[in-house]
Parts: sequence; structure tokens; C-alpha cells
Amino acid sequence: MEKRETFSSRLGFVLISAGCAIGLGNVWRFPYITGQYGGAAFVLLYLLFLVILGLPVMVMELSVGRASQRSIALSFQALEPRGTKWHWYSYCGLAGNYLLMMFYTVIAGWLLYYVVKVLRGDFMGLDAEGVGAEFTELMGQPVIMTVFMAVVVIGSMLVCLQGLRNGVERVNKVMMLALLALLVVLAVNSLTLEGAGEGLRFYLQPNFHNLMYDAEGNWILGEAVFAAMGQSFFTLSLGMGSISIFGSYIGKEHRLAGEGLRIGVLDTCVAFTSGLIIFPACFAFGVSPGEGPSLIFVTLPNIFNHMAFGRVWGALFFIFLFFAAVSTVIAVFENILAFCMDKWGWSRRKAAGVNLVGILVLSMPCILGYSVWADVHPLGMDISSLEDFIVSNNLLPLGSLLYVLFCTRRSGWGWDNFLAEANTGDGIRFPKWVRPYITWVLPLIILFILVMGYWNTFFA
Repeated sequence: MEKRETFSSRLGFVLISAGCAIGLGNVWRFPYITGQYGGAAFVLLYLLFLVILGLPVMVMELSVGRASQRSIALSFQALEPRGTKWHWYSYCGLAGNYLLMMFYTVIAGWLLYYVVKVLRGDFMGLDAEGVGAEFTELMGQPVIMTVFMAVVVIGSMLVCLQGLRNGVERVNKVMMLALLALLVVLAVNSLTLEGAGEGLRFYLQPNFHNLMYDAEGNWILGEAVFAAMGQSFFTLSLGMGSISIFGSYIGKEHRLAGEGLRIGVLDTCVAFTSGLIIFPACFAFGVSPGEGPSLIFVTLPNIFNHMAFGRVWGALFFIFLFFAAVSTVIAVFENILAFCMDKWGWSRRKAAGVNLVGILVLSMPCILGYSVWADVHPLGMDISSLEDFIVSNNLLPLGSLLYVLFCTRRSGWGWDNFLAEANTGDGIRFPKWVRPYITWVLPLIILFILVMGYWNTFFA
């Protein structure tokens, strides 16, 4: 087994861990569900659940990784080596990482293709219907989708092949800093658009009536609460070992509550600033901010068509989105490679080669699901939706529940060892007095999210 690497700096750890969490959920899902559930009041609700739900689970996952110095492949065995069955979940976590990459690499490929199309001016002169037709045409071209997906997979795997410091840390640092710079530039541009003030008021001035009732007067507070729970939970990429692996690469100089808080703040800042890009632009051009999944690939390209220098702003926006997606891809690839190296003693080169081929093959059902296999609908879903459902509605909450139970028990590694690990070093101390909450209430909230995910998918 190769000697385990470590990050070269604390900044590298924070940026890469945040890069794993930062993705399309921040830039795409957060703005449109905020638009659906009333704007600023929903943001406040989301921040509340981020603190009481997301951050404790993140600290637990980081603690398991740092204490074990292993990926999810061996972390539970390292902490409890005698006859326990916690390690059975490691294969579910690995499966979740593969499933995520089976559709996420395809979406990253779409974003790269959109950068090319915007730079070529393919959307110029088109209305929203015309842009939608372009997107529909892309779905029916599996060769083009495969090429751009392959570029993402090969490029990301080559980064991971260079190692933690020379590849993953170095490239993600540059991408994350570029992402943050683009974020600021795009936000300033949107805020200076004529009519942007109305969008800014919608986003920043709480209106609790909009949180409780939709435009037709229907009561939606329950839906809004669940949406805020789900977004605060899923945005941090918890439950599959992708945060734990980066905990295993850091030393014990700093307490983990502070590290988790830094990752959460950076993740939230990206999501919040994405809203500063999207809401002023939507209101400036009379577009509903709650457009849903079509917001990124159909609505926004049409908005850029009407902006001065729209081709430049559109290209920068999709480059920003591409960086957000690829930072997640690289982080998850690193988790997959670490699993193979820890579990089977593979070299990094062998792990990268095997997984390069594997992910290229495994991503094909998602691509074909929009063309050749368009009529295949297991459980009433298309293939990419099924993959997303298995990850988001099953493996993420179940994995997070497992980390919570593992860290709060009276026996085994349990609460005392978790608290000692989390509070080793300098910085913010994880409070001991929250034990009743995270032992009894937090698991119930996670189970509620799991059950409601099924309810909304099959019965709502």
C-alpha cells in the first residue's frame, strides 16, 4: 500500500472539501427552490437547518476520517476492528459514489458543451423555446454527449492520477479560486442590470407570507420546511465518505467544528451569491425565478441573449458552472481511488486506470436514457432520475444516519471518542451539551427526510 499523502496546507483542505460540497445543488437547485418558496424567508429557514442538521453530520464524518486515517473502505474497521458490522456500509458508500458519477459526469459534459455553444453564438437570436429546442436536440445526440462526458472523466482522472498534493489539491485550488472570482464578477454584472432591484428585494427582504402560501393562496409551509431541510442536508455531500476521505488527509492541529463551519460557510456563500446572479437577472428580464430544472439550460441562456455582451457573460457563467461541477467530480474520484487503494492495496495508477474505464462505461446508461433507451422508465423514472433517486433519497440519508449512530453510541468507538477527536487541536469546540439532540432528535430528522423523499417521489 502506498504511503498516505496529506494536504500541503489548511487552505487546500478547506477549498477541496468545499469543492466537493459545492456543485450544481448550490448554483442550480438552491436558486430555483428559493424562488419557488418565497425568497429571503426561505433562505433564513435554510440557514437554520444548515446549522442544526448539516454541520453536526459533517463534523462526525470528518472525525471518523481523521481518527481512522482511512477512506470509507476501512474507516469503520480501523476504529472498531473486533467483530462489528459497521463496515458493511462501505460498499454502499462506494456504490453511491459510482452512481453519482454515472449522471454527474454527463451533466458536467453538458456544461462544457454549453460553454462551446455560447462562445460560438449558437443561442443568439433564439427565444426560450428555441433554446429549449437546442437542449432537446442535444439530448438526442449520444455521440456528442459521450465525447464531452469522456473529456470530463479523462481530464478529472488525470488530475487524480497526479496524487493528492500535485493533482487534486493543486488543480482544485486554482479552480475554486477562479470559481469564486467568476462568482463575484457575474454577481456585480447582474446587480447593475436595469430592474435588478426588484429581484434583489425578493431575494434579501424576508416575506413570510410567500413562505407559507403560494401565488394561488395554497398552504405550502410544510413543503418549504422539507425543501429547506433537504437542501441544507444534500448541499454538503454527506453520507458517502466524500467528506470523510478529506478528514483522513489532515492533521490534528485544528478542531473539526471550526473546519466544518469553514466548509459550510464557503459552500453557503457560493449558493447565496449564485442567487445574486440569477434573481436580479430574472427580474430584470421578466422571467420567473422558480422555473425549476430548466432554469440553467433553457431560461438563463435566453436571458444572456438580451444582455449587452451576453455571449461573454453567458460563457463566463457556464465556465463557472463547469468549475463547480468538476470540483465535485475530482473530489468524488479521489474518494473512489482512495477506496481501491485502502481496500485492495492498489497503486494510484492502477486505481485510476481501472476506474477510468469503469466510469466511462457506467455513464453510458444515463446518456442512452435520453435517446436509445428513452422509453426505459424503471419505477416510473428515466435512468438519470433513478440514479439520482438512489443516491439522494437513499444512500445520502442512510449513510448520514450511520455516521450519527456510530458517533453517538455509549459502546464501541462512540460518543467519548468522537468528542475527543472532534475537539483535538485549536479552534471552535464541538459542544458536549448537544448530545441529547444529536443522539435522539437528529436521527429522527434524517429518517423524516428519507421517508418524505419516498412520499414526494411516489405518492405526492
